[in-house]
Amino acid sequence: MPNVLDIRRRIRSVINTRQITKAMKTVSAAKLRRAQESALAARPYSQMLTNVLKSLVARADIYDPITGEPRHPLLAERPEKTILLIVVTGDKGLAGAFNTNILKVASKFIESNADKNIDLECIGRKGRDFMRRRFPTAPQVGTAGVSPAGNENGGPRAARVQIVADHVGVLGKVEFTFASNLGATVVDRFCRGEIDGVYVLYNEFKSVIAQRLIVEKLLPIREIGATDVRMAEEAAEEERKRRVEAAKTAGVGIRPVDTKAVDEAAARFAASQIDYIYEQPPDKLFSAILPKYIGIEIFHALLESVAAEHAARMTAMDAATNNASDMIDSLTLVMNRARQAKITKEIIEIVSGAAAL
Repeated sequence: MPNVLDIRRRIRSVINTRQITKAMKTVSAAKLRRAQESALAARPYSQMLTNVLKSLVARADIYDPITGEPRHPLLAERPEKTILLIVVTGDKGLAGAFNTNILKVASKFIESNADKNIDLECIGRKGRDFMRRRFPTAPQVGTAGVSPAGNENGGPRAARVQIVADHVGVLGKVEFTFASNLGATVVDRFCRGEIDGVYVLYNEFKSVIAQRLIVEKLLPIREIGATDVRMAEEAAEEERKRRVEAAKTAGVGIRPVDTKAVDEAAARFAASQIDYIYEQPPDKLFSAILPKYIGIEIFHALLESVAAEHAARMTAMDAATNNASDMIDSLTLVMNRARQAKITKEIIEIVSGAAAL
């Protein structure tokens, strides 16, 4: 039977841990609400840019009528020999299986494309550390004249699967400037022919309940405004129930925000029958707008991933708090039994001593 004093110390330790996990749950719930607001704030710009492109596609020829080639390289499809996978994970842990699930899907995607060269661009510390333990880093500029891609245009590759870049500390406060610069880099590499396809792996967030891991194809662009999902994994039913319980206790809404009115207003712009006269030719218009479209798609993926991470951490801390409460109840029961056993033993010793006299 353990010592009563040791059990009391253990109970105090678990109580302190429960206070920490409860506070972390509250913080994650507040950050989740802000992340949802940020995603909604970026939605009108994204919708309007998408509809501008839809309107342009409806009124201008995507393909050159003489050569038959696309007006912009981002619309051109070619055999995929080298592809870029952007993996979006978190910078911190204590979020349950959030990062683990993303990295499992990344490994599955790499295995399913065993016949292609894969460049990895990691956003988040967890993804970077995981990939660095398994794949080499691509040669940098200045190393025997090799480009970061290490392809046939710039020199030998480090391996079939290699890391070309990583970004740590950018998810604490997601800025459009970062997403725009990343999109410009990706577009530049695609136009130069260094990569033949661009995919982004992230946790799609609609609400606390509606989440899924997806691999979305960004380049080449097949259809403006349509999500080209190549892989998707839904959460288990038990995990959804835990999310609902955590959201209820944290005061977070479990339903997606209704944006029907905003979407309908934006959709009317693309459906307008007005015949515009463009000052610039279509190829220049596509060159100006399509890179912005890729940047906003990356920005959208980062915002949703951040919201999903906070939701996962809120759920994990709620489970930890409940487990701590169960452990306190169990330890309290053990302590009471130990105390009663000690009292019983003392009474027996007194009675035995009195009987001996």
